[in-house]
Amino acid sequence: MNVSTRVLELSETIPDFPKPGIVFRDLTPAFADPETFRAIVDELGADVTGGFDVVAGIEARGFLLASAIAYATRTRLFPIRKQGKLPGDVLSEDYALEYGAASLEVNPSNLPQGSRVLIVDDVLATGGSCRAAARLVERSGSTVAGIGIVLALDGLGGVDALRDYDVSVLLTEPTQPIA
Repeated sequence: MNVSTRVLELSETIPDFPKPGIVFRDLTPAFADPETFRAIVDELGADVTGGFDVVAGIEARGFLLASAIAYATRTRLFPIRKQGKLPGDVLSEDYALEYGAASLEVNPSNLPQGSRVLIVDDVLATGGSCRAAARLVERSGSTVAGIGIVLALDGLGGVDALRDYDVSVLLTEPTQPIA
């Protein structure tokens, strides 16, 4: 099975979500298909130079991918949460979205110092959330082993924004306005 073709066939394009003028790519239907989800997990968890011992998922769909990859590779899971979702002492990192601003947080006590972390998420647009996640991993005393993305939207600068990291993208799709 060609995972890229299946992801595109199964995913949905939703205009004007979460705000007017934004075209949202929902990969949830691809995750719901067992064979496609297994292929995504297998590909994102492979080929990280030097390996990894922690998988970090960016809230929310990144959690689905990270937990499955951590289970399949028998590695530690590290959640990267939206602001205000974690108790205790947290590190926070602000970032710009294509439609606003947001903040991600981690509890660094849940990440062993010196870990090699694979960061995963579903869709890459401008790269803001992935850069923020990478900074949080580094500020926690660990190294970003790689960043795994299912779908990169070409033309929004996300891959370029992550040029300092080893980025693996399963498929790239040109951004096109929906009529």
